[in-house]
Amino acid sequence: MTHYICATCGVQYPDSEHPPQHCPICEDDRQYIGHNGQQWTTLDTLLGNHHIVVKEVEPNLVGIGVEPRFAIGQRGLLIQTDDGNVLWDCITLIDDDTIEQVEALGGIDKIAISHPHYYSSMMEWSKAFDAPVYIHEEDKEWVQRPSSMVTYWAGETLTLGDGLTLIHAPGHFDGAQVLHWRDGADGKGVLLTGDIINVVADRRYVSFMYSYPNQIPLSAHAVRRIVNAVQPYDYDRIYSAWFGTVVKENAQEAVRFSAQRYIDAITG
Repeated sequence: MTHYICATCGVQYPDSEHPPQHCPICEDDRQYIGHNGQQWTTLDTLLGNHHIVVKEVEPNLVGIGVEPRFAIGQRGLLIQTDDGNVLWDCITLIDDDTIEQVEALGGIDKIAISHPHYYSSMMEWSKAFDAPVYIHEEDKEWVQRPSSMVTYWAGETLTLGDGLTLIHAPGHFDGAQVLHWRDGADGKGVLLTGDIINVVADRRYVSFMYSYPNQIPLSAHAVRRIVNAVQPYDYDRIYSAWFGTVVKENAQEAVRFSAQRYIDAITG
């Protein structure tokens, strides 16, 4: 029996003798089936030709990614706090060396994931560190490997620890969430967003989409709802889903300006 992994989105599935027939996450119109059809792989296969990179992004924030790029290519972010460490978003790979490196950084007390495209091998990470996974209840249907370690929360915000707040920001998915880290950026505040609020090539700004690969925009209403959800929080910096996708300063103004630019463009 094997936990098969979708080669396009990188999400791991329940133990089975044969690969699943479908990946619902990739069949959804926010994602896509690979050009060669539905393909499956395994963790052991991936570890034969990929490796994990662990590197500091800023004080008390460590990036965890995969090289060469696999599937969507996102990296996770480990926030180190006196109240326990939180892993934000997840990657498909995990190995003993990485577990040792993360344990040396204080381990993982909680895991939170922005939306289903980054569920990856979240249960492998949860099991390795005995860490609960926090997902908004609006995205429960997308969890492909159910577990008692998943906590489904409801409402608009959830405190994960001192200075760490999950914020419900529906749009890309109904249960999409971002994480506010009060003490990041030298106390100016950081927003970790996956691609719910996505840092664009001109890293002064961000954007919002229903589907990135299929280029389906969000409505003006959805964009306003996301902006309103994060408006009460102070933050000077945004990290989206990949290494280097950072609005380094004035991030609140970047969100405000970018949202208005986006809404002007789609409404004419």
